[in-house]
Amino acid sequence: MTDLINLMNDLLWGSILVYLLVGVGIYFTVRLGFIQFRHFGHMFSVLKNSRKADKAGISSFQALCTSLAARVGTGNMAGVAVALTAGGPGAIFWMWLIAMLGMATSFAESTLAQLYKTKDDDGNYRGGPAYYMEKGLGMRWMGVLFSVFLIIAFGLVFNAVQANSIANAMHNAFGWDDTYVGIVVVLLSSVVIFGGIKRIARVAELIVPVMALAYLLLAMFVMVMNIDKLPAVLTLIFKSAFGLQEAAAGGLGYAIAQAMINGIKRGLFSNEAGMGSAPNAAASATPYPPHPASQGYVQMLGVFMDTIVICSATVAIILMSGEYVPHGEVTGIELTQTALSSQVGEWGGIFVAVAIFFFAFTSIIANYSYAETNLIFLEHNHKAGLGIFRIIVLGMVMFGAVASLPVVWALADVSMGLMAIVNLIAILLLSGIVIKLAKDYNRQLDEGKVPTFDSNDFPELKSQLEDGIWDQSKKD
Repeated sequence: MTDLINLMNDLLWGSILVYLLVGVGIYFTVRLGFIQFRHFGHMFSVLKNSRKADKAGISSFQALCTSLAARVGTGNMAGVAVALTAGGPGAIFWMWLIAMLGMATSFAESTLAQLYKTKDDDGNYRGGPAYYMEKGLGMRWMGVLFSVFLIIAFGLVFNAVQANSIANAMHNAFGWDDTYVGIVVVLLSSVVIFGGIKRIARVAELIVPVMALAYLLLAMFVMVMNIDKLPAVLTLIFKSAFGLQEAAAGGLGYAIAQAMINGIKRGLFSNEAGMGSAPNAAASATPYPPHPASQGYVQMLGVFMDTIVICSATVAIILMSGEYVPHGEVTGIELTQTALSSQVGEWGGIFVAVAIFFFAFTSIIANYSYAETNLIFLEHNHKAGLGIFRIIVLGMVMFGAVASLPVVWALADVSMGLMAIVNLIAILLLSGIVIKLAKDYNRQLDEGKVPTFDSNDFPELKSQLEDGIWDQSKKD
């Protein structure tokens, strides 16, 4: 079984996905006029009024926090360490690059998710790739395929990965038994996920900003303590990315390939751009400005915050500590804890354990919300199987707490890869609509207006959109 999983990983990540992710990222970056650089400041200005929401939706800020809750977790602390040990410091360059390109991809998928959103039986907004595959492309079978991959990836496998990192961190810091840690995580998760999507959004809104800020402040402290090492660390990353370190040793091609594959793989696991996960949160929001493209800007900011800011903080902590050993045995969350402890004392390992607990816990509940939205898609907006599904999810959380790391990570990579392929094909097929929406938004912005979506301006889309959702935008 392990050999089969590894074979699929090599096929997906060694060839197909590396080129597809980079290619789609470049395509949307060019077609959208380098939107992630040109409108970098606008991402932040959209957040000024991001607390607004109607009865059907969560606020844009809550949608950002929910997507960050899913993004900011093991990928930022354990995943960065895994990328470093497996691919060398050069992997970090490729992680940064895929994030910059991925910002444009994220804009595209989140804008589409907003456009094609629906309401569930309780009157809450729901949407995401499965919905734009059905409504925008007229391919329900494709949406079903995506939903199944997402439910396996986010509802089951990724939650096992998050629980695995929590258990490891608590064991390393306090010597706590994995089984007891798993039971506590299951109990806390059940309280939140049985409260539905709005409770999940409220918890994410409370925890994520506080923990992210605390982690960044500690990373800044470590950087200031080691400011003299910063030029050497940056030089190491860039030299390793292009194989300059290994050229003399004759391992140039292999070194670059390993850096690229590990950097892109772990970068995607962390920021999820193009994977089709964050659009599920974006679709749940009441957008302001009231235009689908506004959620594209919000989720672009999420990719930037996750990889360029938070992942880089972990890189600084590890590479400045002197604890990093290429292809060393100490990896994952243990390496991050050891690195921080060497800088600030024993409490550094405890801090990482607490941070990973909160980051990974919020990831579990956000991942569940994505899976719930896709289960509702499969059930045609009915929620008959939700109770059973919630119990299965909690079972996977318990399994992850006591399972071995390599098998869980490998499963996560396969399910994530299959999901991403289906989603990337869909957003390429719908790219014309993304371009039109971006132009409409920016035209209104240039005219000094608050960009507002009017479905009458897009007669070709009116038959595809859910009745009553976008008709309100001109009245509000």
